[in-house]
Amino acid sequence: MPHHEPTPGHRESVPGRHEPGRQDPGPGSRAGAAPSGTAPSHAAPGGATPGGDASAFALLAERHHRELHIHCYRMLGSFEEAEDLVQETLLRARGQAKSTEGDPASREPEFRTLLYRIATVVCQDALRHKRRLPALHSIADAPWVQPYPDRLLDQVAPGAGGPGPAAVTRETIELSFLAALQLLPPRQRAALVLRDVLGRPAEETAALLGTTATAADSALQRARATLREHRPPHRDAPGAAVGRENAAEVNAEAEAEAEAEAEAEAEAEAELLRCYVDAHERADTAALTALMREDVRVTTLPRPWSYEGRAALAPLFEQTFGPQGPGDWKLLPTGANRSPAAAGYLRPEGESGHRAFKLDVLRVEGGAIAEITTFDAELFPAFGLGLTL
Repeated sequence: MPHHEPTPGHRESVPGRHEPGRQDPGPGSRAGAAPSGTAPSHAAPGGATPGGDASAFALLAERHHRELHIHCYRMLGSFEEAEDLVQETLLRARGQAKSTEGDPASREPEFRTLLYRIATVVCQDALRHKRRLPALHSIADAPWVQPYPDRLLDQVAPGAGGPGPAAVTRETIELSFLAALQLLPPRQRAALVLRDVLGRPAEETAALLGTTATAADSALQRARATLREHRPPHRDAPGAAVGRENAAEVNAEAEAEAEAEAEAEAEAEAELLRCYVDAHERADTAALTALMREDVRVTTLPRPWSYEGRAALAPLFEQTFGPQGPGDWKLLPTGANRSPAAAGYLRPEGESGHRAFKLDVLRVEGGAIAEITTFDAELFPAFGLGLTL
């Protein structure tokens, strides 16, 4: 929903990484990505594994690329930087893998463990060069956090040795969880993601972290304590989903009831999103306000602007919808981090078409919007969205 001007930036291209091209944004435009027709290359960097087969390595790398990307994304909070770290992981894995000759499936569990071990090390190394949040009031304190398209989360298919459905449920990927993770030092962050999100056993987690089981458990307990202080009160701890998934016995009646509740919640959120899109396009600020909780928070990223409560939104509404506003809006419903989202396109006065401008991600509580986090349009191609309407 918020409108603000872009801050043009430059980022060097990384070999082996998909990075949409850029074009200079026009007045009032935040879009900076180029056409979205190309898909990222998930193949491993070229060259054969020593003593092995390059095609087998590439096949295994392709198969695990998405879940590895999500793992790196959780660790750092950045969709784009995660791709850099995946490529670094594959480069190191190619040098460390013993052999990928023969049937790739026969080596898959070993290869997957190798990938996670290397990726976790790569992520921890990257985090040591970054500033850790001393405190977290809102996601505005972590302006580097980016959204993750639901359509790409759907590419993680549960399977033998795979991450499982809990690894891509809302409570383990939503923006509030990603923001809270930014409070944790590297080892605590890795321990919590490996144990409570991916459900790895204690012994394996310690091995992946290169430490003792006692030290890994201590890091996990400290991480859990920190997250309990900063998670929305209605959310489960991330380990709860893994615990439900790994339970030896599941009450079928309770499971069916939970599924029905989740389906009803999804339908209600879809209707809320439809109303949000409609009110936004009509510039109906009264209707928008009616969809929000009294204590709603609106945040814009990467510029860390935050508005607290309905009463604080009047200047924002005037800027976005008033007579001196930026122009006419069109919104498309989508999904990010397992939350309802809307892609905003703006047609400035005097122009004929709508251009990609922003992405609003909604957090819903009790049937009302509790939080809106607005990102620029840089990741529209990853969402399968065009840059114009």
